[in-house]
This record gives sequence, C-alpha cells and structure tokens, in this order.
Amino acid sequence: MNESEPKRPSAEQNRPAEEQGRPAAEPSRQPPPGVSAAFEAFMKEAPAHAGAWMEAVHKLGGANALDEKTTALAYLAVLAALRLESGVPFHVAQAKRAGATREQVVSAVLLGLPAAGNQVVQVLPAALAAFDAA
Repeated sequence: MNESEPKRPSAEQNRPAEEQGRPAAEPSRQPPPGVSAAFEAFMKEAPAHAGAWMEAVHKLGGANALDEKTTALAYLAVLAALRLESGVPFHVAQAKRAGATREQVVSAVLLGLPAAGNQVVQVLPAALAAFDAA
C-alpha cells in the first residue's frame, strides 16, 4: 500500500469495543430542551432503560405513516386524554416546529373531550404556555 491510500482498519478494529476488551462508547443521553424533570431524571439515573425506551420510540416513529405535524398533534391529544402534563411542553414545541398553529394545538388537546371527558382541559394551560414560549 502506498502512502496516498487510506489505511483500512484491521479485523480487530472492526469488532465491537466490548469484544476487544474496551468499554463501549456511551451514546449521548442529553435530554432535548423542554424535556420534563421526571424524564430527565429517568435518562440520567437509568441510562440503560432510557436507551432501550428511546430505541423503541424511534422504531415506532419509523413505522408511523403520519406526517410530522399530524403525529405531533395526535400525540398531544393522547397526552391530554391521559393527563400527562409533564410531556406537553416538549411535544407542543415539536408540533409548532412542524407547522402547527395555536388553534391546532388547542384542537388537539380538546380532541379527546367526547371520549376522555373534560379532564383534557387540565392540560390546556400548559399547552398554551408552551406554544407561546416556543
């Protein structure tokens, strides 16, 4: 091989770090902006569980046939129906980045009224504050 050819990694270097007796590189587990304190603690204190969870989330997202904005608004409807207010700021910001309007966010939060009841309105103030702040 001459000096101008790139060096190819050896078969040993192509093996995973653990098989070479070295620790695996830890993937970045920094939470994105807007993530709740509870989810941030989950990511920090249980990195193996958080990694497994995020892998499943990404795979499920890849299987989704909805566009980004529709997905974000549907997810907000689910959060509201389950009264999971802590996830609302992150997902409202995601919806807004995908092009959702304030009115669409309100509609998504209130979508579950017939099925889930008026408990969905509990999430509305957090959703509006998050939209206005994003």
